Amino acid sequence: MSELHLSRRERQIMDIVFRLGQASVMDIQAELPDAPTDAAIRRMLKILEEKKHLRGRLDGRKMIYSPAQARGRAAKSALNRVVTTFFDGSIERAFASWLADPKQKVDPAELKKLSRMIEEAEQREQADD
Repeated sequence: MSELHLSRRERQIMDIVFRLGQASVMDIQAELPDAPTDAAIRRMLKILEEKKHLRGRLDGRKMIYSPAQARGRAAKSALNRVVTTFFDGSIERAFASWLADPKQKVDPAELKKLSRMIEEAEQREQADD
């Protein structure tokens, strides 16, 4: 499931469905900026089903769409693609880029947690050697 093969609208729809957990055409239309017609949204949803990004089920007379993949799994996959595509696979370069952005406000408690996670990862690596 590659987000690199999603159009801007398809990514917007996926963001909405992930945020809501599940959504109908009307739900999506209400959330989309400059929303197209419901027929256009239905076509995009069908494409996202064919690409195996969404699952649709009938609920009464309307279709309800939900992500085909758990949010955490999709997030991990998307992050891996970003790191690979834009930072040559280097998590250090990706994180350094994020930290260098003056708009990013880093919570000191989060930094401590990250530091602990790095230490634990180092310990695991040493134990594997």
